[in-house]
Amino acid sequence: MTNPVPKSTVAKPANAAQTREIVLQEISAKWGKFSEQDLSALKNKDDVVVQIVAKYGYDKQQVQRDVDSLMKGRHI
Repeated sequence: MTNPVPKSTVAKPANAAQTREIVLQEISAKWGKFSEQDLSALKNKDDVVVQIVAKYGYDKQQVQRDVDSLMKGRHI
């Protein structure tokens, strides 16, 4: 008998703090202008959108779509 192939080899976060850390790392990787202090101050998805628009001058609607895609239903 063979073992089924796991659907995902990525470890799932055990708690909200781990999820927050993963999301903040992804934000930092995609938008590098965030300092550690900027990242720690983010409270929700709207904060992320506002900060990206302020730092980069991107279109808010496009940023909203990008952030929604990155967050994948997760919360900070």
